[in-house]
Amino acid sequence: MDATVGTTVPRVAREERGPIVYRHTVTTRLTHWLSALALVILVASGLQIFNAAPYLDASDKTDPARRVLQIGAGTDASGGATGTTVIFGHTFRTTHLLGYTDNGMGEQSQRAFPAWLTLPGYQDLADGRRWHLFFAWIFTLCGVAYIVAGVLRKDLADLVLRPSDLPKLWPMQAYYLRLRSEPPAHGKYNPLQKMAYTLVLFVFSPLIVLSGLALSPGIDAIAGPLTTAFGGRQFARLWHFVFMVALLGFFGVHLVLVASTGVLNNLRSMILGTYRVGKHEGTGP
Repeated sequence: MDATVGTTVPRVAREERGPIVYRHTVTTRLTHWLSALALVILVASGLQIFNAAPYLDASDKTDPARRVLQIGAGTDASGGATGTTVIFGHTFRTTHLLGYTDNGMGEQSQRAFPAWLTLPGYQDLADGRRWHLFFAWIFTLCGVAYIVAGVLRKDLADLVLRPSDLPKLWPMQAYYLRLRSEPPAHGKYNPLQKMAYTLVLFVFSPLIVLSGLALSPGIDAIAGPLTTAFGGRQFARLWHFVFMVALLGFFGVHLVLVASTGVLNNLRSMILGTYRVGKHEGTGP
């Protein structure tokens, strides 16, 4: 017996929600989760590496006069230890969070980032580099596999921002901000998603890989022009950090949108591949 007999509300809701479709292939799902894992480990191991030289200079070599960021420790007026973070010459007290914080051995000491944010938790530059290099390869190979699979399936263009999408960016943002009742017509991905994926796949990810290579002494020795293109090894460190922050920003916004547009539906699409189409999806190019 039809459980909706006597009322049209469930039927209307079912029609507005749309059908369930197969949205993400095995390759897409596998590279998605591996990339997410790799990004988390890259950040944690990268902060471990940063702790060994807790500053960033906008220069081709170490230059305190062109320091953008420095995290360190000192003493306050009473002689107690204090952590400080200096950004463009402005000093902030960050004791117990940055500069003077958990050292991973049950104590607090001078350390840029705390043990719970780094991999390994205790200070170990060599192990941090091993974790970072291994998962840098994982991250890179996942990106290459994702793009190649998209080209072979002939659907990579679905998530690339096009000139025709530009006028839809603000209307889509206005819809997210609840300033308009309906989004602009869009296909599988809306214009803001296309912009984010385009930046991540073709700008931020390649640049974070290249800047990582550029700050390596070994790569500098055999491919000096790459390091020069980023302004030198110290400048490459700065760019590498900036691109990491950009990727983390995308990651954060991505999680917010997943939560606000249907956690279970989005998770199912990335675990099983099936997705229930929303009311406004697939209504345009």
